[in-house]
Amino acid sequence: MKTFDYVAPDSVDTAVERLGADPDSTILAGGTNLVDLMKLGVCTPDTLIDIGALPLDQVQLAESGELQIGANVRNSDLAANPVVRTRYPVLSQALLAGASGQLRNMATTGGNLFQRTRCPYFMDTGKACNKREPGSGCSAVTGVNRDMAILGASPQCVATHPSDMAVALAVLEPQLEVLGPAGQRFVPFDALYRLPGDHPELDTILERDDLVVSVTVPQLPAARSSTYRKVRDRASFAFALVSVAAVLEVQNGAVSAVRIALGGVAHKPWRARAAEERLIGRTANRSEFAAAIDLELQTAQALSDNGFKIPMVRSLVTQTLVELADDEEAKR
Repeated sequence: MKTFDYVAPDSVDTAVERLGADPDSTILAGGTNLVDLMKLGVCTPDTLIDIGALPLDQVQLAESGELQIGANVRNSDLAANPVVRTRYPVLSQALLAGASGQLRNMATTGGNLFQRTRCPYFMDTGKACNKREPGSGCSAVTGVNRDMAILGASPQCVATHPSDMAVALAVLEPQLEVLGPAGQRFVPFDALYRLPGDHPELDTILERDDLVVSVTVPQLPAARSSTYRKVRDRASFAFALVSVAAVLEVQNGAVSAVRIALGGVAHKPWRARAAEERLIGRTANRSEFAAAIDLELQTAQALSDNGFKIPMVRSLVTQTLVELADDEEAKR
């Protein structure tokens, strides 16, 4: 591992100031992803700015009903929070589906959102990767691409986003409080992540010297009827081949509200808006759910090894929505 300087600022403002002053610095929170990348030589910062001790570790329910989550809240603490479990079960379930218990005890809310892809070519400095080294090529396009994207990819990059939590947040539509050199601003979650296009090295719209302070989840009564489902190669400590976060509200047998996000299939959490739009007002049954996700998958493009993901998405989303609809019916 390359040697580095270590700084532990005593305030958020100091952290942002130091981050802006040193172009070769990076933020350290839980370190569950960053430290691995440093060991592999993928990430080689001159300075680590450790924000782990800053008071950003609270989960608070505001009078307005919004849930405010500090950037340093540990994944395990957020998953166990009673408000999250009751009002936003999709978020709790997604967090529990990620990594292992030991890692969840270290990983933070902010760090989880900005973890890098686990594409093996990105992680191997001996292989061409446009995300790691722009202009070098994408080895996955013609290489081993079983885990790669089927939606929103480009010839420059077919990697997928690894976060389970981000897929759940995609259907909850929170806002991120961001502090940068120009001051405070708020970024809608839906606008945060980029598709690869010609610049796969850019994961998000944030600047290098921005720091996420908190995540605010709006009050969403429909989210009480929500869930997260993940298909992976083994029962734990594995990234998603395909996952789905879903919110479903049914009134008089018809879909009155629905939100669907997919994981393991794109460069970012993929909001299935075409499927959502088709479902509103339609009968909440298996055939309608399947037709809706088929519409979403019309733009899917498989690579040589990952064509199985298309029927897997169809099956997973359809069954997940059927189960949510059945649960809704059982409550009546």
